[in-house]
Amino acid sequence: MAEKKRIVLATRNQGKVREFNNLFAHVGWECVSLAEFADAPEVVEDGDTFEANAVKKAVTISTYLNLPAIGDDSGLEVDALDGRPGVYSARYAGEHATDEENWRKLLKELDGVANARRTARFRCTLALVEPGAEPIIATGACEGVIAREPRGSNGFGYDPVFFVPARQKMMAELAAEEKNAISHRAEAMRNLLAIIEGK
Repeated sequence: MAEKKRIVLATRNQGKVREFNNLFAHVGWECVSLAEFADAPEVVEDGDTFEANAVKKAVTISTYLNLPAIGDDSGLEVDALDGRPGVYSARYAGEHATDEENWRKLLKELDGVANARRTARFRCTLALVEPGAEPIIATGACEGVIAREPRGSNGFGYDPVFFVPARQKMMAELAAEEKNAISHRAEAMRNLLAIIEGK
Protein backbone atom coordinates (compact mmCIF):
# COMPACT_ATOMS: atom_id res chain seq x y z
CA MET A 1 0.00 0.00 0.00
CA ALA A 2 1.15 3.54 -0.75
CA GLU A 3 2.48 5.62 2.13
CA LYS A 4 -0.04 7.68 4.10
CA LYS A 5 -0.58 10.97 2.33
CA ARG A 6 -2.45 13.99 3.68
CA ILE A 7 -4.75 15.78 1.24
CA VAL A 8 -6.58 18.99 2.11
CA LEU A 9 -10.10 19.32 0.74
CA ALA A 10 -10.89 22.96 -0.04
CA THR A 11 -14.16 22.72 1.90
CA ARG A 12 -15.44 22.79 5.46
CA ASN A 13 -18.17 20.27 4.62
CA GLN A 14 -17.51 17.17 6.75
CA GLY A 15 -19.91 15.08 4.64
CA LYS A 16 -17.66 15.59 1.62
CA VAL A 17 -14.60 14.69 3.71
CA ARG A 18 -16.20 11.38 4.70
CA GLU A 19 -17.03 10.60 1.05
CA PHE A 20 -13.47 11.24 -0.08
CA ASN A 21 -11.93 9.28 2.80
CA ASN A 22 -14.10 6.24 2.02
CA LEU A 23 -12.91 6.25 -1.59
CA PHE A 24 -9.24 7.07 -1.01
CA ALA A 25 -8.62 4.81 2.01
CA HIS A 26 -7.19 1.94 -0.06
CA VAL A 27 -4.52 4.17 -1.67
CA GLY A 28 -3.38 5.35 1.74
CA TRP A 29 -4.66 8.90 1.50
CA GLU A 30 -6.15 10.79 4.41
CA CYS A 31 -8.41 13.74 3.57
CA VAL A 32 -8.85 16.64 5.97
CA SER A 33 -11.05 19.73 5.65
CA LEU A 34 -10.25 23.42 5.90
CA ALA A 35 -11.84 23.32 9.35
CA GLU A 36 -8.43 22.08 10.59
CA PHE A 37 -6.68 25.21 9.30
CA ALA A 38 -8.15 28.25 11.04
CA ASP A 39 -6.05 30.71 9.04
CA ALA A 40 -6.81 29.21 5.60
CA PRO A 41 -8.14 31.85 3.19
CA GLU A 42 -11.72 31.92 1.91
CA VAL A 43 -11.73 31.40 -1.84
CA VAL A 44 -14.22 33.46 -3.87
CA GLU A 45 -15.83 31.27 -6.54
CA ASP A 46 -15.98 33.79 -9.39
CA GLY A 47 -15.08 31.53 -12.32
CA ASP A 48 -17.28 31.07 -15.39
CA THR A 49 -16.96 27.26 -15.27
CA PHE A 50 -16.93 24.50 -12.67
CA GLU A 51 -13.32 23.75 -13.66
CA ALA A 52 -12.17 27.34 -13.13
CA ASN A 53 -13.66 27.41 -9.62
CA ALA A 54 -12.31 23.97 -8.68
CA VAL A 55 -8.79 24.82 -9.89
CA LYS A 56 -8.83 28.21 -8.14
CA LYS A 57 -9.80 26.59 -4.83
CA ALA A 58 -7.19 23.84 -5.11
CA VAL A 59 -4.33 26.12 -6.23
CA THR A 60 -5.09 28.74 -3.56
CA ILE A 61 -5.23 26.24 -0.70
CA SER A 62 -2.28 24.13 -1.90
CA THR A 63 -0.10 27.22 -2.30
CA TYR A 64 -1.09 28.67 1.07
CA LEU A 65 -0.63 25.44 3.07
CA ASN A 66 2.09 23.89 0.91
CA LEU A 67 0.13 20.63 0.88
CA PRO A 68 -1.72 18.67 -1.83
CA ALA A 69 -5.27 20.02 -2.14
CA ILE A 70 -8.49 19.07 -3.90
CA GLY A 71 -10.98 21.70 -4.98
CA ASP A 72 -14.43 20.81 -6.24
CA ASP A 73 -17.26 22.71 -7.83
CA SER A 74 -20.59 21.33 -8.84
CA GLY A 75 -24.05 22.36 -9.90
CA LEU A 76 -27.12 21.69 -11.97
CA GLU A 77 -27.37 22.12 -15.75
CA VAL A 78 -30.88 22.25 -17.28
CA ASP A 79 -31.07 21.77 -21.04
CA ALA A 80 -34.22 23.86 -21.56
CA LEU A 81 -32.46 26.77 -19.79
CA ASP A 82 -29.30 26.54 -21.93
CA GLY A 83 -27.35 24.98 -19.07
CA ARG A 84 -28.49 27.30 -16.30
CA PRO A 85 -28.21 27.56 -13.31
CA GLY A 86 -24.72 26.01 -13.80
CA VAL A 87 -22.00 27.68 -11.71
CA TYR A 88 -24.70 29.86 -10.13
CA SER A 89 -26.66 26.87 -8.76
CA ALA A 90 -26.10 27.70 -5.08
CA ARG A 91 -27.13 31.34 -5.52
CA TYR A 92 -29.66 31.06 -8.35
CA ALA A 93 -32.42 32.92 -6.50
CA GLY A 94 -29.98 35.39 -4.92
CA GLU A 95 -26.69 35.57 -3.04
CA HIS A 96 -28.07 34.13 0.22
CA ALA A 97 -30.95 32.08 -1.21
CA THR A 98 -32.11 28.91 0.54
CA ASP A 99 -32.20 25.57 -1.27
CA GLU A 100 -35.99 25.84 -1.48
CA GLU A 101 -35.87 29.35 -2.94
CA ASN A 102 -33.46 28.11 -5.61
CA TRP A 103 -35.51 25.12 -6.72
CA ARG A 104 -38.76 27.08 -6.58
CA LYS A 105 -37.26 29.64 -8.98
CA LEU A 106 -36.18 26.75 -11.22
CA LEU A 107 -39.68 25.22 -11.26
CA LYS A 108 -41.19 28.61 -12.05
CA GLU A 109 -38.82 29.08 -15.01
CA LEU A 110 -39.74 25.62 -16.30
CA ASP A 111 -43.48 26.14 -15.91
CA GLY A 112 -45.12 25.04 -19.17
CA VAL A 113 -42.03 23.18 -20.43
CA ALA A 114 -42.94 19.68 -21.64
CA ASN A 115 -41.57 16.68 -19.72
CA ALA A 116 -39.43 15.59 -22.67
CA ARG A 117 -37.59 18.91 -22.55
CA ARG A 118 -36.94 18.94 -18.79
CA THR A 119 -33.72 16.92 -19.03
CA ALA A 120 -30.88 17.98 -16.74
CA ARG A 121 -27.75 16.77 -15.04
CA PHE A 122 -25.78 17.36 -11.89
CA ARG A 123 -22.15 17.96 -12.85
CA CYS A 124 -19.01 17.94 -10.68
CA THR A 125 -15.44 18.93 -11.47
CA LEU A 126 -12.55 18.04 -9.16
CA ALA A 127 -9.06 19.53 -9.31
CA LEU A 128 -6.12 17.93 -7.48
CA VAL A 129 -3.10 20.19 -7.06
CA GLU A 130 0.22 19.11 -5.60
CA PRO A 131 2.58 21.96 -4.64
CA GLY A 132 4.43 23.08 -7.77
CA ALA A 133 2.57 20.71 -10.11
CA GLU A 134 -0.10 21.17 -12.78
CA PRO A 135 -3.72 20.47 -11.71
CA ILE A 136 -5.20 17.03 -12.37
CA ILE A 137 -8.83 17.44 -13.48
CA ALA A 138 -11.65 14.88 -13.26
CA THR A 139 -15.36 15.27 -13.93
CA GLY A 140 -18.56 13.37 -13.24
CA ALA A 141 -22.23 13.74 -14.12
CA CYS A 142 -25.58 12.30 -13.08
CA GLU A 143 -28.41 12.50 -15.64
CA GLY A 144 -31.99 13.21 -14.67
CA VAL A 145 -35.19 15.13 -15.30
CA ILE A 146 -36.58 18.15 -13.44
CA ALA A 147 -39.90 17.15 -11.86
CA ARG A 148 -42.93 19.42 -11.49
CA GLU A 149 -43.28 19.00 -7.72
CA PRO A 150 -40.71 18.34 -4.96
CA ARG A 151 -40.56 14.96 -3.23
CA GLY A 152 -38.31 13.39 -0.62
CA SER A 153 -36.46 14.74 2.41
CA ASN A 154 -32.91 13.43 1.95
CA GLY A 155 -30.04 15.32 0.38
CA PHE A 156 -29.90 19.04 -0.23
CA GLY A 157 -29.88 21.64 -3.00
CA TYR A 158 -32.01 20.63 -5.99
CA ASP A 159 -32.35 16.98 -4.88
CA PRO A 160 -36.14 17.24 -4.16
CA VAL A 161 -36.93 18.18 -7.79
CA PHE A 162 -34.30 16.04 -9.57
CA PHE A 163 -35.81 12.76 -10.79
CA VAL A 164 -33.33 9.94 -11.49
CA PRO A 165 -34.80 7.67 -14.22
CA ALA A 166 -32.28 4.89 -13.50
CA ARG A 167 -33.68 4.61 -9.94
CA GLN A 168 -37.25 5.80 -10.62
CA LYS A 169 -36.92 8.11 -7.62
CA MET A 170 -36.12 11.69 -6.80
CA MET A 171 -32.54 12.26 -5.70
CA ALA A 172 -34.01 13.36 -2.33
CA GLU A 173 -35.70 9.95 -1.95
CA LEU A 174 -32.46 7.99 -2.22
CA ALA A 175 -30.62 6.70 0.84
CA ALA A 176 -27.12 8.16 1.29
CA GLU A 177 -25.47 4.92 0.10
CA GLU A 178 -27.61 4.88 -3.06
CA LYS A 179 -26.90 8.52 -3.80
CA ASN A 180 -23.17 8.10 -3.24
CA ALA A 181 -23.13 5.22 -5.72
CA ILE A 182 -24.61 7.23 -8.60
CA SER A 183 -23.90 10.88 -7.81
CA HIS A 184 -21.90 13.25 -9.98
CA ARG A 185 -19.36 13.73 -7.18
CA ALA A 186 -18.92 9.98 -6.70
CA GLU A 187 -18.26 9.56 -10.43
CA ALA A 188 -15.79 12.45 -10.44
CA MET A 189 -14.00 10.94 -7.43
CA ARG A 190 -13.77 7.53 -9.12
CA ASN A 191 -12.43 9.16 -12.29
CA LEU A 192 -9.85 11.14 -10.30
CA LEU A 193 -8.74 7.97 -8.53
CA ALA A 194 -8.41 6.17 -11.87
CA ILE A 195 -6.16 8.96 -13.19
CA ILE A 196 -4.02 8.89 -10.03
CA GLU A 197 -3.68 5.10 -9.99
CA GLY A 198 -2.87 5.11 -13.72
CA LYS A 199 -0.01 7.57 -13.35
